Amino acid sequence: MKKVLLGNEAVARGAYEAGCTVAAAYPGTPSTEILEAIARDFPEIKAQWSPNEKVALEVVAGASVAGARAMAAMKHVGLNVAADPLFTFSYTGVNGALVIINADDPGAWSSQNEQDNRHYARAAKVPMIEPTSPAEAKEFTRRAFDISEQFDRPVIVRITTRIAHSQGIVELGERKSDTLKPFVRNFQKYVMLPAHARPRHRFIEEQMPLLTKYAEESDLNTIEWKNKKRGIITNGVAYQYVKEVCSDDSVLKLGFTWPFPDAKIREFANQVEELYVVEELDPFIEDHVRALGYKPIGKEIIPILGELTPEIVDMALNKKRPLNDIPVYSSKIPGRPPALCAGCPHGFVFEVLKKLDLVVNGDIGCYTLAALPPYSAMHSQGCMGASIGMHLGFEKAQGDKMARNSVAVIGDSTFIHSGITPLIDLVYNRGTGTVLILDNRVTAMTGHQDNPATGRTLMGEVTHELDLELLCRAVGVKRVRKIDPKNTAEFEAAVREEVAAPEPSVIISTRKCILTK
Repeated sequence: MKKVLLGNEAVARGAYEAGCTVAAAYPGTPSTEILEAIARDFPEIKAQWSPNEKVALEVVAGASVAGARAMAAMKHVGLNVAADPLFTFSYTGVNGALVIINADDPGAWSSQNEQDNRHYARAAKVPMIEPTSPAEAKEFTRRAFDISEQFDRPVIVRITTRIAHSQGIVELGERKSDTLKPFVRNFQKYVMLPAHARPRHRFIEEQMPLLTKYAEESDLNTIEWKNKKRGIITNGVAYQYVKEVCSDDSVLKLGFTWPFPDAKIREFANQVEELYVVEELDPFIEDHVRALGYKPIGKEIIPILGELTPEIVDMALNKKRPLNDIPVYSSKIPGRPPALCAGCPHGFVFEVLKKLDLVVNGDIGCYTLAALPPYSAMHSQGCMGASIGMHLGFEKAQGDKMARNSVAVIGDSTFIHSGITPLIDLVYNRGTGTVLILDNRVTAMTGHQDNPATGRTLMGEVTHELDLELLCRAVGVKRVRKIDPKNTAEFEAAVREEVAAPEPSVIISTRKCILTK
């Protein structure tokens, strides 16, 4: 049976067919629909939103150690948050399979950067595979579970925005059954004391040649011979562009991209007159090919910035010149800068902050758009949860006067993700600043997902509703207010009073997202 699926839906289907029984994630574009598809279509998998990606990975790692086939999904910057457990669980290995879906965002369409997470696979020494289509997204995800168990390693499946959000025909298969293994107590394997970590590092290094051999022999890496005048090494969605505009050239399609299949690369490179590497973002493949002693043409004509398109690849390879340092996407549609929705409760907040001319340390969420006109009322923004720590840094650098003239702004879901610990730091290290938690009762930016403060799970179950006010008081903030921002006079008075107070304070701005039913 075949079905048209979104790439993210295909990943969910692959996990289902592989016999996955536990999945966790924090919503983040372009990966969000993976867990939503699992929750909607596959009740056999216990799926959950976790407070952040680190916790999500720890949950599925626990499930793996307990014997289940488990999967975590996250966007590229989410893997930064989860890097700590990633590197450690690389050492412990798995019991049931452990697969990490990592969605990079070339072009930074909905992200604060466009980092290339292939480097994580090499740094953490975990195998990585990369599909080139929704059909392969399903199949490669299914295969990743088998590879994980075969080599006792977590496996990263790297997709990009164009794979995650494209639709394609996917061949559906049967679900693998009876995948739950017994839990086996193994102190030396699962407790990473230094005395245990050292032999586990040796185990990892012993596995690398075996994984390289697998990559050499795997049908995930294939050579498609045609004209040998020019050979192109490529991966991911770039493969589709190469096939579209360079149909007469030979292609080495890399699907198992870490560790590299060195012998297969040499076999290919030795038989073509001109060697090219076409890949998005960093010269990850190109650098390795150069290390093997070849001189491919790559980033001198292929942009290192942004998404590729068939036009860019065509211009670079067939017209022999780079399109631009920064890809240009032609469109007759006028540019439409993003803005807060009409009636958004955050708008009331930023009207007040702008009126009071306060310096605003912002965070990741819809409210980041307040940095743009008409509000232009946000002056710093880093990563998830950074606003409160930066706010404390402003005070440490500039003193009490800065604390009296600035605030930190963070959303409810982002506060739960990684804002609690910097609030503890603000109190512990004697900061006196004011934090505004913009509680719109949902994780709005990524599509209205639930979080621990909404009182519902991903599966729609009623659960304990996290009380943000009590939480702030519990970490030591004595001045905590909860205000509807639509009452702008009351809200303005509260902000004036709290920024003037010589101690830490929190204002919880509570009003439902205008788009919430």
